[in-house]
Amino acid sequence: MKTIIIKGGTVLTGGSEFQADVAIRGGRIVYVGPDGESWTQNDNQSHGLPAEIIDAAGKYVAPGFIDLHAHGGDGADFGDGTVEAFRKILSFHGSHGTTLLYPTSMTGSPQSLHKSIEAYKEVKSLGADGAAMGGWHMEGPYFSASKRGAQDPRYLKDPDPEEYMDIMKRAEGQIARWSLAPELPGAHDMARALKARGVLMAYGHTDASFEECEDAFNAGFTHMTHFFSCMSTVSRKGVEKIAGAVEYAYYNDDVTVELIGDGIHVPASLLKMVYKIKGADRIALITDSIRASGLPDGEYELGEGGLRITVGEGMARLTDSQTLAGSVATMDQVVRTVWKLTGLPLAEVVKSATQTPARLMRIDDRKGFLQKGYDADIVVFDKDIDIQHVLVSGKPVK
Repeated sequence: MKTIIIKGGTVLTGGSEFQADVAIRGGRIVYVGPDGESWTQNDNQSHGLPAEIIDAAGKYVAPGFIDLHAHGGDGADFGDGTVEAFRKILSFHGSHGTTLLYPTSMTGSPQSLHKSIEAYKEVKSLGADGAAMGGWHMEGPYFSASKRGAQDPRYLKDPDPEEYMDIMKRAEGQIARWSLAPELPGAHDMARALKARGVLMAYGHTDASFEECEDAFNAGFTHMTHFFSCMSTVSRKGVEKIAGAVEYAYYNDDVTVELIGDGIHVPASLLKMVYKIKGADRIALITDSIRASGLPDGEYELGEGGLRITVGEGMARLTDSQTLAGSVATMDQVVRTVWKLTGLPLAEVVKSATQTPARLMRIDDRKGFLQKGYDADIVVFDKDIDIQHVLVSGKPVK
């Protein structure tokens, strides 16, 4: 069994930065330390086979990026519900350093969702080049109408036990997280039922007050979907000031958040503030990418039913309003943008794109970190965060 050695790079993992070689065999990391070639020659499991060398001198070596929230890219959307669309998206994001991705739905018809889940299961069983899939992310349809953003208003509704348990059954254990507005009737019962089945319950598209958020936390909500976006904050009712979901996330250290790191949804000032308050251990960076990611400026379709979006100046908006409609970012762009806008150490930013999302999804015993025994999901990039090499379970995808 051949060993691959990523040699001479600067390792970024767990918020730390150090010089080391990384050796890979059988899809896993077998060594992180100095002089990987000498270690391999002395390792009795190498069977004398020559090692393949990836020269990382002058470059960074990090765990592969983990994107918890992505809808599409390169002209395809997971909502298309085809194996071809899934494979196209996974290949596209894999080339930009994402080694694990959580396909995300949009609010739409049950028929469209069922088709997408079936395609997900087929690709999961057959495999695909590019990023692997970590589980399905249900974004909706249980959202506040006042905070719907670019979600199709025709399909918004309150949680329906018969419906969400049917979705769970159809997905056969593949629902990893569910984003919904916790103030809706039945949301707490849903959180209790699904958290017991291992689903990460997330506040999303919500107009909840601080107190409603606290009640929801006690019912099982622990994470905030695209923090700041489509989310309640301080408002006034007469002379009374009312705190919202944003303030609750600041208050509760056990609530984690995700940030769309394109520099548009969350400007530099808010990025700096939330990193100071929550820290990299409680922040996951995401793309919230749509089918227009990787494509030229122009008009595209979002979700089911022909919602039109216009892409220009690095942002996507509903054509008939100023409402942002996801992003056109990739994870390499997200890491680069957040690093430059915040001035944080690169290792801290990389942690938010690797170890923190792995911990949120309870897979940090094997992913999101570079150490012996972990999956060989690795990205190599230069000082400009331009991707040079991507390995998924030790297999090169770029």
